[in-house]
Amino acid sequence: MVSFGVQRGFVVHVRGFPTARPTVRPDGSSVGTVPLFTARLEPPAVLSVELHCHSALSHDGRDSVELLVEQAAAVGLDAIAVTDHDEIAASIDAAAIAEEHGLVGIVAMEITSAAGHVLALGIDKAVPPGLSYDETLERIHDQGGIAIVPHPFQSSRHGVAAHITDEQLASADAIEVYNSRLLTGRANRQAERFATAHGVPKTAGSDAHISEMVGQAVTEVGADERTVDAVLDAICAGRTSVVGQKTPWRISFRQAAGGAKRRVQRRFREFL
Repeated sequence: MVSFGVQRGFVVHVRGFPTARPTVRPDGSSVGTVPLFTARLEPPAVLSVELHCHSALSHDGRDSVELLVEQAAAVGLDAIAVTDHDEIAASIDAAAIAEEHGLVGIVAMEITSAAGHVLALGIDKAVPPGLSYDETLERIHDQGGIAIVPHPFQSSRHGVAAHITDEQLASADAIEVYNSRLLTGRANRQAERFATAHGVPKTAGSDAHISEMVGQAVTEVGADERTVDAVLDAICAGRTSVVGQKTPWRISFRQAAGGAKRRVQRRFREFL
């Protein structure tokens, strides 16, 4: 079952019709009004969203945005954010073609702050790497975007928790509490406990570096509309639940090995 966090409000849709009629006594005097009908309560739509995946533009990604978007559509997702490391061009391209596949495309990136990785969603321009954690969040918010902290307790993967205070971590708009590239799941559980204790919205992400893994972990979002703004607003309001499964270890190993190989190849080409 999908849970939408602490903010569970539904929207009352009256749709332009009168909601009550006047009631009168036999002598013609009014005694007020009575309802014509009971307004229908409609919950927000639940959208399945991939919030964390990488294209070939990332130093450790393999596939084109076309393959990522096609995979997202094939597995029945509603929206996708391509979050390349310190790059935004491919994410812009992905957002541009997403509608052709029936998806909402969210421009995003994974920023390497001085403290570690931060996901920026709903931005227009790249946020430079190397800034402090606080300034990174500020730059994201200045563009009207939201900041999600991925795998915060995995130091080996540039998690930020070891380098910032609990107060700083809790200042993020959301925390990724399920990353499908896990070994034991301990770091995910730690992130889940932290988000619950501090009332921070929760998300999931496949962290896919190959197209086949897109959708391995998704965030189900209670959005009022199928738009970028509605998805981001719902995440910030905590109308989310996480759904996912572990990336098979052999695929995680292959992704890591392939990423290392591509990094070496790219650095070698830079010297040519």
